[in-house]
Amino acid sequence: MSDAAARQISRGAFSVIFNDPEKGKEQFPVPIFQCLQVKPLGNQQPGGGGERYRVVLSDMDHYVQTMLATQASAVVHDGKLVRGCIVRVKSYQANSVKGKNILILLDLEVIESLGTPERIGEPVVYDASTSAAAGPTNTTIGGTGFYGVKKEEPGAGGGGGAASSTKSAPAADYARPSGTSYGGGNAAHPNICPIEGLSPYSHKWTIKARVTSKSPIRTWHKASGEGKLFSVNLLDESGEIKATGFNEQCDALYELFQEGSVYYISSPCRVNIAKKQFTNLPNDYELTFERDTQVEKAEDSSNVPKLRFNFCNLGALQSVDKDATVDVIGILKEIGETASLQSRTTGKPFDKRELTLVDDSGYSVRTTVWGKTAVDFDAKLESVVAFKGVRVSDFGGRSLSLLQSGVMSVEPDITEAHHLKGWYDSVGRAGTFASHNTMGGAGAGAGGRTEVVKTIGQVREENLGMDDTAYFTLKATVVFIKQETFAYPACSNTDKPCQKKVVEVGDGTWRCESCDANHPAPLYRYTMMLNANDHTGQLWLSCFDDVGKMLMGGTTANELTRMQQDEDPAFGKAFEQANCRKYSFRVRAKLDTFGDAQRIRYQIVGATPIDFKSEGHKLAELIKQFQL
Repeated sequence: MSDAAARQISRGAFSVIFNDPEKGKEQFPVPIFQCLQVKPLGNQQPGGGGERYRVVLSDMDHYVQTMLATQASAVVHDGKLVRGCIVRVKSYQANSVKGKNILILLDLEVIESLGTPERIGEPVVYDASTSAAAGPTNTTIGGTGFYGVKKEEPGAGGGGGAASSTKSAPAADYARPSGTSYGGGNAAHPNICPIEGLSPYSHKWTIKARVTSKSPIRTWHKASGEGKLFSVNLLDESGEIKATGFNEQCDALYELFQEGSVYYISSPCRVNIAKKQFTNLPNDYELTFERDTQVEKAEDSSNVPKLRFNFCNLGALQSVDKDATVDVIGILKEIGETASLQSRTTGKPFDKRELTLVDDSGYSVRTTVWGKTAVDFDAKLESVVAFKGVRVSDFGGRSLSLLQSGVMSVEPDITEAHHLKGWYDSVGRAGTFASHNTMGGAGAGAGGRTEVVKTIGQVREENLGMDDTAYFTLKATVVFIKQETFAYPACSNTDKPCQKKVVEVGDGTWRCESCDANHPAPLYRYTMMLNANDHTGQLWLSCFDDVGKMLMGGTTANELTRMQQDEDPAFGKAFEQANCRKYSFRVRAKLDTFGDAQRIRYQIVGATPIDFKSEGHKLAELIKQFQL
């Protein structure tokens, strides 16, 4: 087996890769090496999510320390990358720091058919300063835990064991690469350092990265002084990192950075240990912009990824720790209205919106978005939405909240989104979903209980919503929709839609107090009251724009209002056609105060037409359960 492995190894590859990078890429585009050691880096934080490993590789003549990029660490977790195995390196970056050479492994695979033979050849440490002129030295792999046998060096003291002529470099001692370009480059930036290679030991470097999120400017006022800051999350093929600008750097760089754009960022730029309480990225380090940090927008951005997700399915959230940060993707089942609240601590107003996501695990979860994301939210029901950086709460069993540094992506062009869309269109739309707030107590099974569908009689009898806000599913038929007040005139600002009500002023324009602006015309939005019946009774329900548009067969509130104003007969027909249709409603019941009286308000937060074929199968299964 060792002979077969030896024939596969790219002997002498390291000399070519480090001495002549272009020739190395041409001669060894996908080199094959033997793994001599795998060792986790010592500065990892438990639960940090982004394990980093140091790997020693041999080409039979030399060995070189390498670092495994986070996205490639699956080969370690799967137990495939072990000492002695043979690996095919499909993508790498060569670095050189003070004469020490190192590879960053971006993608590799283990050739399992070649097994794990004993060390092949007598490799020595690769030294760029001497290898070309003087040939290999007598230095072998030293230090406890290395694969192979330590050899004594001349002059080594006895009794304490053999000494190695070389010391291990710091765990992440990478600087600007001297080898081939990473992620592309140009004449001004021929050598690009991967984000994964940055550490406090790095000196001169340039990264090429995409801004995946940018925070608003935040200010602070303390006894010691005041200031302001902003931060961006940066992404390249190797990983992600947070970068922060304070005061002068905040003024200089805030407008330059735009979400989705790609930039060259060059030192001086401080690399610090990451403050995990302020970031959700799986990186042990973060950047702080300095006065002389160079930032340049990149013209070519095609080779830099747009987003990277590590999804947790909704059914697995019960096993995720409270306050942990995860990425999720799901079908948008319900959209709540924007709610304006006031912070108890600062007294400042803020906006929130609650969404409900479902996925193919059979679970639903409530997800809250905040601020501008809540106000500007325009995703349609049943679209695929991915969230990067949501915090897990135990409120209501399990719920999610989008962090300020998080990212929301609607209909992302990724494999997981296409899979979910196909699942939902084929079987998911007609399905029912378990909710984490329906989980039992300590003895509940991991699968939870399926949500109970309520009848109107049960809703009234159980006084749902009287004590706490309650959510339930109701299958009922629409029998009447009020035509007098079916819509309201909303702000028509398309740049920053606030959806607030506007009033007509004397000059014929429409005034929005929220935006402090006048508009030539309003944008009408649905705010409906409808009566729904089932075999146990009737119930008045309210709904807003997204649900209203669906109930009216896709006709917008603007179009329906125009019919009403023109006294078009199609206006009445639209309401007639909306009646006598059966839906599965997701309803929120909440106690509201109207004047001096209190009553429960039932609001539709999601609705889907009844799939009679699916419902028939469910009823047939239910009948079978009662057969003796």
